[in-house]
Amino acid sequence: MEETIVVGDIHGGLKALKQVIEKIGDLTGYKFIFLGDYIDGWSESAAVITYLIEFSKKNKSVFLRGNHDPLACDWLKGKPADHIWLKHGGQATCDSYLLVNDAARAIHIEFFDSLKDFYEDDAERLFIHAGFTSVKGPHHEGHQSTLIWDRSLWELALAVDPLMSKDSKRYPARLLLYKEIFIGHTPITHIGETTPVKSCNVWNIDTGAAAKGRLTAMNIDTKVFWQSDKLKELYPLEVERN
Repeated sequence: MEETIVVGDIHGGLKALKQVIEKIGDLTGYKFIFLGDYIDGWSESAAVITYLIEFSKKNKSVFLRGNHDPLACDWLKGKPADHIWLKHGGQATCDSYLLVNDAARAIHIEFFDSLKDFYEDDAERLFIHAGFTSVKGPHHEGHQSTLIWDRSLWELALAVDPLMSKDSKRYPARLLLYKEIFIGHTPITHIGETTPVKSCNVWNIDTGAAAKGRLTAMNIDTKVFWQSDKLKELYPLEVERN
């Protein structure tokens, strides 16, 4: 039986990604779902994309779009770099492409263009980088950017009284659409946690790899998870993303 492993925000931390994959061990029989934000942060953004492209040739993989990824893609296509993007990890991404030739850049652009806004499996589980606001689900979201930027879904899940019955008329409709929802985007280090957190039916897998935290991969069927070393320890001479 195929099981699914979901991987949190990587943010250019290739060393962490390799650590986690090595800890998983035998990859046979798994489907991998990556929650986006592959770049912007540590120094190996371009190398992360190359690694993931090669990884997907041997392993069943689904790649979601994070809020950082379109900005890098636009820059690779020749658009001027957004100054806010540069400040929040984009400069490290630009620097990582200095020795990447045009042919490889074209392949990376294809990768970014192929990213999915969200993914649903046959077990009524949703995978999305950030969240959604429509009570009818992500298919009905008015603005595509909401799917990669929204934090209200996670904030809502945290705010719901754990004793509230799902039959209550006050129970949030968004949280009744799926058995489980898996997100990244908002580091759980913000609430003092270091491992994946479940609130209501929402699992947050972003364990702060962009800064002082770790990268996490989790088997969503067994809830077993693997973590890298702290990214700051893997890249001791670098400054974490703001």
